[in-house]
Amino acid sequence: MKLKKILFCIYILLILVMAMATVIEKYKGTPFVVSSIYGSWWFSVLWAMLVAVGLVYIIQSKLRKWNIVLLHLSFVVILLGALLTHLTSYQGAVHLRLGQTTNEYLPMGDDMHNLSARQLPFSIQLNHFGISYHDGTSAVADYSSQITLIDGDERVAGTVSMNHIMSYQGVRLYQSSYDADGKGSILRVNSDPFGIPVTYVGYALLFFSLIAMLIDPKGRFRELLRSPLIQRGAFLVLLLLNASILPSSASTTTVFPKEVASRVGEMYVLYNNRVCQMQTFAYDFTKKISGKRSYKGCTPEQIFTGFIFWGDQWQKEKIIKVKGGELKRELGLDSYVSIADLFPSSGYVLRRLVEESYRDNHHDALHDQAIKLDEKVQLIVELKMGNILKLYPITHNGKTEWFSHQEIAYPKYVSSRDYRYMRKSFRHLYGSALIGNNTNVLQQVNEILAYQKHHAGTSLPTITQVKAERIYNQIPIATILFMFNLTIGFLGLFGVIRQLLSRNMYWLGLRYSVIESGMIIVLGLSFMVLTFSLVLRWIISGNVPLSNGYESMLSIAWFSMLITMLMAIRLHSLRMLITTFGFMLSGFFLLVSHISQMDPAIGQMMPVLNSPLLSVHVSVIMMSYAFLAIICICGLLAILLHVIASVKRETKNTIERQMKVLQVLSQIFLYPAITTLGLGIFIGAIWANVSWGTYWSWDPKETWALITLMIYAIALHSKSVKALQKPLSYHIFMVLAFLSILMTYFGVNYILGGMHSYA
Repeated sequence: MKLKKILFCIYILLILVMAMATVIEKYKGTPFVVSSIYGSWWFSVLWAMLVAVGLVYIIQSKLRKWNIVLLHLSFVVILLGALLTHLTSYQGAVHLRLGQTTNEYLPMGDDMHNLSARQLPFSIQLNHFGISYHDGTSAVADYSSQITLIDGDERVAGTVSMNHIMSYQGVRLYQSSYDADGKGSILRVNSDPFGIPVTYVGYALLFFSLIAMLIDPKGRFRELLRSPLIQRGAFLVLLLLNASILPSSASTTTVFPKEVASRVGEMYVLYNNRVCQMQTFAYDFTKKISGKRSYKGCTPEQIFTGFIFWGDQWQKEKIIKVKGGELKRELGLDSYVSIADLFPSSGYVLRRLVEESYRDNHHDALHDQAIKLDEKVQLIVELKMGNILKLYPITHNGKTEWFSHQEIAYPKYVSSRDYRYMRKSFRHLYGSALIGNNTNVLQQVNEILAYQKHHAGTSLPTITQVKAERIYNQIPIATILFMFNLTIGFLGLFGVIRQLLSRNMYWLGLRYSVIESGMIIVLGLSFMVLTFSLVLRWIISGNVPLSNGYESMLSIAWFSMLITMLMAIRLHSLRMLITTFGFMLSGFFLLVSHISQMDPAIGQMMPVLNSPLLSVHVSVIMMSYAFLAIICICGLLAILLHVIASVKRETKNTIERQMKVLQVLSQIFLYPAITTLGLGIFIGAIWANVSWGTYWSWDPKETWALITLMIYAIALHSKSVKALQKPLSYHIFMVLAFLSILMTYFGVNYILGGMHSYA
C-alpha cells in the first residue's frame, strides 16, 4: 500500500511539474524551462524514480498478462532512449553561404547560454539554395539546399529540403531556415546514434502492445464488450428538424444583377496566397465584415462588386458587424455600422484605440475589439483602392506572378503592352459598371478571363477544383450541420432521460425502436454530407483537410460520427444512446469551428506540414479526441442521472444500474481512445524527428498531449485506484479529465503558443 502511494505521488508530481512548466514557458521563455526544468538533473531523477518504483510495484503485483507487461516495458525503453539522447547526442545549426565551406556549427540543447561554435567531423559547402513557390503565388512550397560534404578526399553531394534529410557518419542534416537575400541557408544538424534506435524500439513495442490490448480475446477490452450490463442496456430517441430562412428586404444600393455578379465572380484572383475564382474572395469578404452570407437579399458577389464599383453608396450601408460589448459601450456603436458611421466629421472613431493598441501595446478586451473592427475597415478600404484585386497574371521564365491594376511599380519584364492592358481593361470594366451597361461588363469580364487563361501558365486551378470550390462556397455545409446535429442531439438526450424515467415504449406516437432506426439513418446521412464537405476542401486545396484549427474541428466531428455508427452496429441495445452522443458531439465540434479564432479560408499548407506522416498523426489524434469526447458525454449524462435519482427516490435503483451501464460503455471507449492517443502522439514524434531532427522538444502541445495520456491512463488502473471502481467517482473523474483535452487543443493554441499553435 505504501509503495502504491509513493508511485501515485511521483506520477501526479510529474504531471503537475510538466503543466506548470508550460505556463512558466509562456512568461520566462523556452530557453529558461529547457535548462531549468526539462534539462535539469532533478527532472530526470523524477522519471527514474517513477520507472524504478513502477517496476517494483508491477513485480509485487505479479502481473502476468504479457501485452500489459510489454506496454509498461515500452515506456521504460522510451525513457531509456530519451536518457541516451540527453547524455550522448548533440544538435545545432550551421550557417552556410553560397560557395563557402565550413565545419562549424552553433550548438543547441539544454545549455542555451553556451553558444561557442563547435566542429563537425566533416565540412559542408553550399552550392545552391532555392525556394519553390506554389504556382502564381508567394506561398512557399519548399526550401532546398544543394550541398557537398567534404571528408578528407571524399566528397558527397546531396540535397536537403523540408521533410527530406541527408545523413553522413551518424550526423543528420535538416533544412531549417535561410538568409533574407536568398544566398545563404541554415541547416540543423543532429547526431543521436544511440538514443534514436533505442527510442524507436520503444515506440515499436508501444504500438504493438497498444494494438494487442484491443485484440487480446482474454483482455479487459474484449471482456467489457461481453459485459451483461451492455447486453441488457436499453434506450432512446429522435425527431426531425425543419429550418426556414426568412427573406430579407431588397437592397436599395446599386448592385449588379445576380447573373452579372456571378459572372464577374468567375474571374480568377490571387487571394490568400492561392489562385481561385473571385467568388471565393467575395464569400470570405462578406463573412468577415458582416458575419453573414448575404445582406438585404444580395449575394456575396453583389456585395463584393458593390464595394468595388459603387463604394460611395455602400459605405452608408450598416453591414459591418461590431463584436464586443466594451467597444459598443465606449463608442456608442450599434451591432451593425457603416463605414460612414466610423468616419464622421470629427474623424475616424477608432483612431485613438487603434493607436493606443499598437503604440502602447494595449491588449485588453476594448482595444482587441477595436483592432478587429479596424481590420474590417482596412479590408474595405483596400478593396476600394483595388490593391488587393490581383487579376492579371504574367508568366516569365516559367514563374507566374499576379498583379493588380493599381500596382505602384511593375517588374521590368512586364511589357508595355501588358501594362497598358492591365490599366485599360479594368478602367473600361469600371466605366461600364457605372453607366449600367451590363452587356459591356460581361464582354470585359470575358476578355479578362481570356487574358488570364493565356498568361497564367500552370497557376490556374483545374476545372474540377473550380467546380468543387463553387459548390463549397454556395452551400454552408458546416453551419447547417452544426445546427441540425445539435438539435437532434438534444432531442435525443431528452428522449433518453424520458425513457429512463418511464416504462412507456412510445414517444410522440412512435415506438422507440422506430425512432432508433430513424436516428441511425439520419446520422448516416449527416455523416455523408460532412464527408462530401471534407472531400470538397481536399479537392480544392490538394491537401488532406487537417492543416488548421477549422479543418481539425471538422475532422473530429467526422470521426465522432464514424465511431458512433461503428459502435452502434456492435452494441445493439445501446444504439439510441450512442447515436445521440454522435449527434451531440459532432454538432458541438462543428459549432466550435465557427468561433472567431477559427479561419475557414482555404490556404496553402506550410512546407514542414507537407508530409504523409502529418495526415496519419493528426487523423489518429483527432480520432482519440472523438473517443474521449464521447466518454465525457457519458460522464455528464451519468452525473445528470445521479441528480435525478437524488430527487426521485423511486427511480434510484434503475438509475444506479444505468450509471453502471454508462461506466462500462465509457470504459469500452476508453481503450481505443488511449490506443489512438498513444499512437498519435508517438507517430507525431517520429514525424518531428524526420522533419527537424528531434522527436521530442517539450513544446507545450507535446507536453500537454503527454499529460493527457497520463491522466487518462489512470482510469485504466481502476484495480489500483479503488475510487474509480464506483460509477459516480469514475464519471466525475472522466469529465474532469476532459479539461486536459481542452487545454491541449484550445489552451495551447490560443493561450500558451508554441510550434503547434498553427494547428
